[in-house]
Amino acid sequence: MNSTAKPFSVTQWLIVTVAAIGFLFDTYELLMTPLVAPAALAELLKVPQNNPLVTAWVGKLLWITALSGGVFGLLGGWLTDKLGRKTVMAAAIFVYSFSPVAAAFSKSLEVFVLFRCTTFIGVCVEFVAAITWLAEVFEDKKQKERWLGITQAFASLGGVCVTAVSAWLLAHAATLPAFGLPAGLGGAGPSNWRYLLLTGMLPAIPIALLLPFVPESRVWKERRAAGTLKRPSFGALFSPELRRITLLTAALSACAYGIAFGALQVTVARVTPGLPELSAQAKELAPLRKEAETLNRQLLALLEKDADAAEQKPVRDLIRENFFKQKPLNEQVQKASNQVQWFQEMGGLAGRIALALLLFVGIARRSLLRVFQFPAVVVLPATYFLLFNKGGDVFLWAYAACGFLTVAQFSYFGEYLPKVFPLHLRGTGGSFATNVGGRMIGTSASLLTTVVIAPMIAGSVEAVRPMHIAQAAGWVATSIAILALVLGLFLPEPKQEGGTE
Repeated sequence: MNSTAKPFSVTQWLIVTVAAIGFLFDTYELLMTPLVAPAALAELLKVPQNNPLVTAWVGKLLWITALSGGVFGLLGGWLTDKLGRKTVMAAAIFVYSFSPVAAAFSKSLEVFVLFRCTTFIGVCVEFVAAITWLAEVFEDKKQKERWLGITQAFASLGGVCVTAVSAWLLAHAATLPAFGLPAGLGGAGPSNWRYLLLTGMLPAIPIALLLPFVPESRVWKERRAAGTLKRPSFGALFSPELRRITLLTAALSACAYGIAFGALQVTVARVTPGLPELSAQAKELAPLRKEAETLNRQLLALLEKDADAAEQKPVRDLIRENFFKQKPLNEQVQKASNQVQWFQEMGGLAGRIALALLLFVGIARRSLLRVFQFPAVVVLPATYFLLFNKGGDVFLWAYAACGFLTVAQFSYFGEYLPKVFPLHLRGTGGSFATNVGGRMIGTSASLLTTVVIAPMIAGSVEAVRPMHIAQAAGWVATSIAILALVLGLFLPEPKQEGGTE
C-alpha cells in the first residue's frame, strides 16, 4: 500500500461530511434521553418528577431502548455485510431521524418508549455501518486512521449540540407554535421535551441531499460482484481464530457502555437535582411535589369511577396551579442538568480529540486503551463518592474528566474493530461487540444503578434520593472500570489491516 496519501477529492470530502453528520446525530439522538426522560416520564405517568416511579423508569427506559437497539443492531451488522455499508447506513439514519418526531407526539408511556426504542435501533445500526463504510472507502492507512478518529469526534459535538438546543428551548419554547403537539400537564402548552424531540428529524435533510453523491465501499462491491465475498455468519465469529477477539471486544464494549449508562447518563437525569447548589430549589419543590402527588391520586380515582368533567374540574384546576408553581423551580433544575450535560460532552469531545492525536503518534493499540483506563479507576470513584457532595465547579470539571476517559474508549473501539475482523465479517463482528456487548449487556448497568443498588443503599425504593443514586453510580462505575482494566491486558494488537478473508 502506498503510504503517501493522495489529495482529497470532492467525493472524499462528501464521504467525510456524511460520516461526520451521521456520528454527530448518533449522539444527538441518544443524549436526548437523559434530557427529556424525567419530564416526559413524569408527564406520561402523571406523577411529580421526584416520584420513585420516574427514577425507576429512567433506568428502565435507558436499558429497554438500548436492549432493543442491541438486538436489532446485531441484525443490522449482519445486513451491513449482506446488503452493503452505504445502503444500511442510509436506512438507519432515516429510522432514527423520524422516530423522535413520532415520540414527540406520544400521549402514552407505551408509545413514547416504542419510538425511543426505534431511535436507538437506528443509531445502533448506523454506527457499525458507518465505521465499516468509512474504514473501507479510504485505501490509504494513514488517511483511514485519521478520518476514523476525526469524524468520530463529531459524535461528541452531537452531545454539545443537543445540550445547547435544550438550553435554547428552555428559554424560548413558550413562544413557539404548538405544531399540533399534545398539551402539557394541566392544559399548558406543549412541554419543552416535545420540542426537543422534534429536532431529531434534522439529520434526514442533509443526508438525503448528500447520499446520492457518495459511493458504496469499493472493495465490498467488487468482491460481491466477483462472487468471492464470503457469506456473513454469527457462528464464524466464534471460530478458533476469532473467538478470543470476539469475546474480549464484546466484554470491553460492555464495560465502556456500562460506565456511560450506569453512571454518566443517570447523573444528568437523576443525580443533578441533589447537587448542593440546588438545595434551595429542592426544599421549595418538596411540598409542591407532595401536593402534586396527592392531587394526581385524586384525579386518578375520579377517572377510575368515570367522573364527569364538572366533577374533575376542581382537581384539574389545582393540578394546573401546582404545575405553574413548580415550573420556575423545575426550569432552574433543568438549567443545572443542561450545564452538567455540557461539561460531560465537552469532556467527551476532548477525549475523542485526544484519541485522534494519539493515533497520529502511532502508539500501540493496547497501550492506547490503557491511557484512558488507568486514570478512570481513580477519577470515577473520586467524582461520585467525594466531589458530588461539594458540587459547583469542582464536580463539573471532575464529571468532564469522567466523560473524557469514557467517551474516548468509544472512539477507540470504532477505530480498532474494523481492523480485527475480516471483510465479510466486519459489520457482523463490530456489531456483535458494540450491540451484544455494549448495548445489550453494558447498558443494563443503568438498571443496576437505579433499580438495584440505589434502593439497597437508601433502604427502599421510596426512599431513593439523588445522593443514593450518586453513590450507586460510583460503585457501578468503579467496579466496571477495574474489570475493564484487567480485561484490557488480554486484548491483542491488530495483526494486519482488516479486509483479508
